[in-house]
Amino acid sequence: MLHPDSQTSQPQKRALSVSLATCEDDIRAAQALRYKVFGEEMGARLNGREDSLDIDLFDSWCDHLLVRDEHSGEVVGTYRILPPSQARELGSYYSETEFDLTRLQHIRSSMVEVGRSCVHPDYRNGGTITLLWAGLADYMMRNRYEYLVGCASISMADGGHMAASIFQQIQQKNMSPVEWRVTPRCALPLEALNKDLETEMPPLLKGYLRLGAYVCGEPAWDPDFNTADVLILLPLARMNKRYLRHFMGEGA
Repeated sequence: MLHPDSQTSQPQKRALSVSLATCEDDIRAAQALRYKVFGEEMGARLNGREDSLDIDLFDSWCDHLLVRDEHSGEVVGTYRILPPSQARELGSYYSETEFDLTRLQHIRSSMVEVGRSCVHPDYRNGGTITLLWAGLADYMMRNRYEYLVGCASISMADGGHMAASIFQQIQQKNMSPVEWRVTPRCALPLEALNKDLETEMPPLLKGYLRLGAYVCGEPAWDPDFNTADVLILLPLARMNKRYLRHFMGEGA
């Protein structure tokens, strides 16, 4: 689940840093931010409500990427990363709760899943998301993983018409080869929705597509978050090199 509006407010200059969580307190800070964004802002149905934390069974198997405000120490952005070895031991990727990934079986040994991405409302600017993506790119290259996969979300506040219209745009030039297509477990009823609205693609999804990601099939409906999710797949070899240099520095 990737927050659909993670890059919408005006940029502000702040001292930010990115790193992986190293202790339980770091993970709880990420879970608290996720609760604030997904639970309080988006109204999602979450576990851990009594502690104002977003917690699920995948958390303890994942690495947690954090962006901090260096002045306050507050965690202001996060990604959850599930490496293939942990997914194998757990028996599933999170994406498999929404999609049948059978056709991706042959790349699972080098496939990292990302999810639960969100940014604090006061930090939704290019700098924060760039740091998160730089952290992801470094993680992928350092561990020699070849594929990045995750569920990218589109709001269904209007009943799904915007999501259907955005998917109509995606179908024209961003779909994966047929051998990488997945099947939603709870499909968005596209035929019952207006697919001709003029609408803006969510910034995070647009960013993935600019990086070179594919969309691997029709949207699934996530009732807990009331979003339409598409499965994105980014082969690192396909990553836009100009964007990669932007994230990793000119020496990349």
